[in-house]
Amino acid sequence: MKIFRNIFLFLFLLIEYNGFSQSLSGTVFELDAQKNKTPLTGVNVHWAGTMNVATTDNEGHFKISHTNRKDTNLIVSFVGYKSDTMVVKKDEKKIEILLNVKKDLKEVVIEGRQSGTYISRIDVQKTDVISKEGLQKAACCNLSESFENSASVDVSYQDAVSGAKQIQLLGLSGVYSQIQTENIPAVRGLASSFGLNYIPGSWMESIQIAKGTASVINGYESITGQINVEYKKPETAEKFFVNLYANSNQRLEVNMSSAYKLNDKWSTMLLLHGSDLNKKADLNKDSFLDIPTSNLFSVFNRWDYIKKGRRVSRSGIKYLQENRNGGTMNYNKDTFVNDTAAINAGTQPYGVEIKTKRMEVFSKNGFLFPDKPYKSVGLILSGVTHEQEGLYGINTYTGHESTFYANLLYQSIFGNTNHKYTTGLSYVLDDYDEKYKQTMFVYNYQVTGDMSAAGLFTVHHSTDTAYVFNRTESVPGAFFEYTYTYADVLTVIAGIRADYHNEYGFFYTPRLHVRLHVNKSTTLRASAGKGYRSANVIAENLSILASQRKLFFTENLKQEEAWNFGINLTKDFTLFKRKAQFDIDAYRTQFVNQVIVDMDSLPAAVYIYNLNGESYSNCYQAQLTYEPVDRFSILLAYRINDVKTTINNQLRERPFVNKYKGLINVAYATKFDKWKFDLTGQFNGSARIPDQQKMPVKLQRPEHSPPFFILIGQITKKFKHFDVYLGGENLTNFTQKDPITEYLRPYHTHFDTSMIWGPIVGRTIYAGFRYLIK
Repeated sequence: MKIFRNIFLFLFLLIEYNGFSQSLSGTVFELDAQKNKTPLTGVNVHWAGTMNVATTDNEGHFKISHTNRKDTNLIVSFVGYKSDTMVVKKDEKKIEILLNVKKDLKEVVIEGRQSGTYISRIDVQKTDVISKEGLQKAACCNLSESFENSASVDVSYQDAVSGAKQIQLLGLSGVYSQIQTENIPAVRGLASSFGLNYIPGSWMESIQIAKGTASVINGYESITGQINVEYKKPETAEKFFVNLYANSNQRLEVNMSSAYKLNDKWSTMLLLHGSDLNKKADLNKDSFLDIPTSNLFSVFNRWDYIKKGRRVSRSGIKYLQENRNGGTMNYNKDTFVNDTAAINAGTQPYGVEIKTKRMEVFSKNGFLFPDKPYKSVGLILSGVTHEQEGLYGINTYTGHESTFYANLLYQSIFGNTNHKYTTGLSYVLDDYDEKYKQTMFVYNYQVTGDMSAAGLFTVHHSTDTAYVFNRTESVPGAFFEYTYTYADVLTVIAGIRADYHNEYGFFYTPRLHVRLHVNKSTTLRASAGKGYRSANVIAENLSILASQRKLFFTENLKQEEAWNFGINLTKDFTLFKRKAQFDIDAYRTQFVNQVIVDMDSLPAAVYIYNLNGESYSNCYQAQLTYEPVDRFSILLAYRINDVKTTINNQLRERPFVNKYKGLINVAYATKFDKWKFDLTGQFNGSARIPDQQKMPVKLQRPEHSPPFFILIGQITKKFKHFDVYLGGENLTNFTQKDPITEYLRPYHTHFDTSMIWGPIVGRTIYAGFRYLIK
């Protein structure tokens, strides 16, 4: 906190210095054909040969310091006006400047190629952008499949039966990252396990991956980063678009969208998504489906109202319905009965059924001031209802969530646009109703016998345990964020927010971001800040339910709390007379409190408790992009993860976190993008597997998983109005051979589907067709 106090003091003194040091003040006017004078806002004024820069306010006034001034020339420039250079004596304190409108402006058409993935130069926070071009480099059927070419984000399965996926950013689970759609909270709460599948790839315009703590404007939950998805907008999207997809697992998908401009202010858009997978496959011969069968339907209708220079309003409604069915190949939900004799004989089928219904509504409104372009008011409102029912063998789960989110923002300046601020109020209401009923079987068996042989153990008795997780979280908050800009050289964003949680009381969230353009080719960024979140233990760990582990909550859980610190350097340079870019970053996440889901202490149990000791994540990454010849690009990246947590009073590696990841992506496009070729290789390091020493010897696994390599590729042929693409995932056909522990006895204490460290689906070939009318 001393660091933040010193930083705020420095910024305050900087403001004061700018206000009271020796300076020149003046006013800039527009001079029209009739010689009338109108004040101009946003005009750039700077001393020649220095970085002393000022910008005019809403009345055309500016004030610029004489510090470091070595020239008498004052340069004045504004888009659409003729630039002017004035000679100003050192003893002058006030001047008046007149600018004339340019009459020789002509239309300029700029053409260029946008990289599929690039680092934003504009954002103060280190942000990787996956553009529309990048999204089309792979199948990208949904958000979970959109990070295959990203070195920063990892995606893996949570378990071997439900198909739930999770991401990792900075070595930690995706629940510590804030996942948003157009800056509205999206994948959180009961959607934590399956929410990545709810955002179709063909609906997305771009993805921004920001590492480290995020802006206080978007809330207090971001700890390791923020992933924001921008959907297609009615005013810029294709009039009609369709994407058809099919793969070798007989997964079929269709995406359609249609945009229509009603008039010069109103536009609307309808987006449809449907997917279906009915093929049952068991390539590893463990009697369980490799991929659950599923069907999903979602629809999204959005309306935009844009009154240029005055108001922007975007609103929409989304509805989704999904059914998933997994388990053993012989499971039939229509004929399934609970049969103890069949359990004893080892012939009882095991099924997983998950049904989800979700509805989202949102409204984003921005009010602008034409005469004060630096000032605006924004209001974001959203509501979510989420219902989920799950059957795991004979255990049942039901969950219901209702969420309301509101964010009111006001943006203005102190004096001039070098000193901006945003302040506002927020409110989050989460109402959760979760129930989990678990039936545990107690067995008589021969400890030294073959645990997989039928008849060696029988059910002695069974016990039922009901878990109820009903809670309402109400969190009003207020925030203030100050932005200081010094020309295009230095930007500092310092923010703080205060929130009141109805269970945890008051808490404060300070955050700081700094971007320094050392020179035209070198950018240095740094960030520091705190984050908080409430753990949704069951919804975030549904993989636990797909096992026979018994749950033990050893204490009342506290709010999770962590600091994040990061630094990043981006360098543009020339290699063999071709442009290249090198990027390196380092981030540390230090937990003050963390909810520990302990799968190490006992193989038949999960202990859930608060952190008692140290927990941290250190993540280091280097990346090189290079274009040796026109239209041929290479991306090389390497990341090291050092992630440790105190589990059962012992500091040890966090389970299922790869020690390293290497990535290479090569892409080539022929002239006019008629053909595109993309190939990505992922090198994944070993990861620790939860303690196996207390398991029967036959069921024990190694302490660490082996390293493995995955290859992904796609070829795209572009025609006038449509594209055809052919690709493959996991072309090396590498799979984890033992994703399920004790698979022959799915009702036994040691049955566990969550020991996942690698791919469970082999080589997949896919093809697709995109058609659009602009």
